Amino acid sequence: MTSTRLPGKVLLPACGRPLLDHHLERLSRAHRVDEVVLATTVNATDDPLLAVAAARGIRVVRGPEDDVLHRYALAAEAAGADIVVRVTSDCPLIDPGLIDLVVETFLEDPSSDYCGLDVGSYPRGLDVEVFRRRDLDAADRDPATVAYEREHVTPYIYRRPGRFTLSRVSHPGPAVAYRWCVDEPSDLDLVRRLLEALLPENPRFTWRDCMQLMTLHPEWAAINATVQQKHA
Repeated sequence: MTSTRLPGKVLLPACGRPLLDHHLERLSRAHRVDEVVLATTVNATDDPLLAVAAARGIRVVRGPEDDVLHRYALAAEAAGADIVVRVTSDCPLIDPGLIDLVVETFLEDPSSDYCGLDVGSYPRGLDVEVFRRRDLDAADRDPATVAYEREHVTPYIYRRPGRFTLSRVSHPGPAVAYRWCVDEPSDLDLVRRLLEALLPENPRFTWRDCMQLMTLHPEWAAINATVQQKHA
């Protein structure tokens, strides 16, 4: 709720529902996920998120605002997870089928420690990462874990390719540069247009349906084309 670029963004409305509700509903349709857990902060500003999660019967785990890594470790422990699937709450168009694909790719290789969707080849806003809880716990306990790794959870793993076995799921065709996550007002404008166009006729739409709609409305790509993704 304390986003600096778009305060309260996860509760902003689209099609009569908070963005977070769209996000949680889509996550609940991933077949390879046993439980969805909302990992939020202990801040009073995040209290309103509890009602959205409760309406869908979703467990909530609360932890420190700045130490997201520890918050994830708490959530994994509460759920009794062996394997953790990480997504971020500002992606209301996230695709349950792609989540399943990344989980299945991870499980197919017993030596794999991490598998992520290649956000350089898929539209931004479909991001998903899969890794083992033992490595999450190791990162949380390691006194060498730096602030950036604690804020973004998984860099501890993918910045150490000599220690962890890493893989990515890339788009089989040309890279797609669309941006469907919500960080700024222009992102919200685009996501609202997609939801308003797709939900009434196809509430279980996929990322490919979004792609088709973007093709039909090529001018939409310019709505948030200048928004920059935050980097370290």
